[in-house]
Amino acid sequence: MWIDTHCHLDAAEFDPDREVVAAAAAAAGVAIIVVPAVERANFGAVSSVCREFPSCAPGYGIHPMFVDRAAPDDLDALRATLAREPVVAIGEIGLDRFIAPRNDGLQEFYFVEQLKIAHEFDLPVLLHVRRAIDPILKLLRRLDAPGTAGGIAHAFNGSRQQADEFIKLGFKLGFGGAMTYPRATRLRELAATLPLDAIVLETDAPDIPPEWVGGGRNAPAELPRIAATLAALRGITLDELARASTTNARAALPRLALRADHGSAHGLAPVSAPVSASIQL
Repeated sequence: MWIDTHCHLDAAEFDPDREVVAAAAAAAGVAIIVVPAVERANFGAVSSVCREFPSCAPGYGIHPMFVDRAAPDDLDALRATLAREPVVAIGEIGLDRFIAPRNDGLQEFYFVEQLKIAHEFDLPVLLHVRRAIDPILKLLRRLDAPGTAGGIAHAFNGSRQQADEFIKLGFKLGFGGAMTYPRATRLRELAATLPLDAIVLETDAPDIPPEWVGGGRNAPAELPRIAATLAALRGITLDELARASTTNARAALPRLALRADHGSAHGLAPVSAPVSASIQL
């Protein structure tokens, strides 16, 4: 089986044929699809998709590219959603130093506040790290708490040193379509040489399509072929990679282990924040 640890199946690009896309993924052996939210306005869409399709498991968060549309009470809405809905992670959250124009201070505010919420609820995070790895690592290290709940650095494209720092902090690294392009030599070498237990697989569909899709829409059914690229780079079998990446995904997102491979996300109970939780950054 395969786990797609990052797929925006709620996105408008899938509105015409979402059921077909989900069925194709299941037929390809993708047993679980993690669907992260990007803003308060789509919490409901993520919840709806995960209720409709048993393979889907939700994450809720405010993406750095959407912070200009956010308000502080969205954080209260996030807490309420976590207490009410089954969930496997806080996400997609993080920083983005690529988009322009942008408000770095506002991005950092929402990232820090959501890290606090992740600690309150003892949930891992799905990190958006585009051109922002060092600032994110700096904020993670500043946590005044005994470690973090870890999670996944989504669409990782940093250096080996940066990868090692995430691993030390308890994170797995997400690899997907970008790795399939032969010209991505640095990324491919990293995927080939990192410890196998540090790697999870993802599509980020409908975005980051693999080389054979070109500029078209990505989909979760592409995950096994993406995995085949990684297996070839590492010189291992697909079965070995499937076992390892599934184990890694469940280690990064422990609440996935509470549901059957084909069970409903409703098998996950909502999470409650410890009364004594307190994080300072």
